[in-house]
Amino acid sequence: MSPTLGVAILTMGDRPRELAALLASVRAQTVPAARVVVVGSGCSLAGLGLPSWVTAVELPENLGVTGGRNAALAHLRDMDLVLDLDDDGLLVSDTDFARIVRLYEADPELGIVGFRIADETGFTQRRHVPRLRAGDPLRGGRVTTFLGGAHVLSGRMLAEIGGWPDAFFFSHEETDMAWRALDAGWKIVYAPDLLLQHPRTSPARHAFFHRTTARNRVYLARRHLPAVLVPFYLGVWTALTLLRTRDAAGLRAWFGGFAEGWRTPCGTRRPMRWSTVWTMTRLGRPPLL
Repeated sequence: MSPTLGVAILTMGDRPRELAALLASVRAQTVPAARVVVVGSGCSLAGLGLPSWVTAVELPENLGVTGGRNAALAHLRDMDLVLDLDDDGLLVSDTDFARIVRLYEADPELGIVGFRIADETGFTQRRHVPRLRAGDPLRGGRVTTFLGGAHVLSGRMLAEIGGWPDAFFFSHEETDMAWRALDAGWKIVYAPDLLLQHPRTSPARHAFFHRTTARNRVYLARRHLPAVLVPFYLGVWTALTLLRTRDAAGLRAWFGGFAEGWRTPCGTRRPMRWSTVWTMTRLGRPPLL
């Protein structure tokens, strides 16, 4: 029997047309989803006109990307595969679900599959290519991370490593999931033939972004890195931030988040094995970058 596929979509209720188009592209797939869950993050879904085949979940407050996705997972625990999609994305092909099923049927060790993300012109931003050498967004294969906007998670993998890290709220939650998956022996594959069309955006839009980015970098180090690697990892990212950020308010927010990352709880510490560090290094991205 083919794996069952569940779809999870988070929304704040402010993109009704985009959400309707995304749901239409989900419904048009040649292999249907077994269940589709739309989570309203601190918003009502009543006025969005969701179709009857969608399970609507309203959260009384915005729990962030991690809390919202975990709320969706609570309704998808019996699925073999879970596909997370941004509410302003669009599936261009109607055979994506069929391709996903084939990928997982062919490899029982496959934990995560990442989509390619491109705008309406077909352009993929460099930050949306999950490898350091990002010159060719059409080159797929094994990687060490994945994109939040469109990815598939194995249900067996989730049962082993757990869901999203609630403390993160937003930013680097995919890295946390990826590091746990790799340390448990699961594969992550970037599949550029799976395409999510998504508007081109800038990641650094507000001070909240800078704060959570810095805080969650510290969380990642505290949760997952061998102690000897922690100062190297955080040192590299501090240096890169100083080189890349020209906005004084952004830097203040970043360093505020960095301090917050040390003084607030981030969950259980489980340092990755050195064999996982070596695996990531062989795949082109050691856990320092």
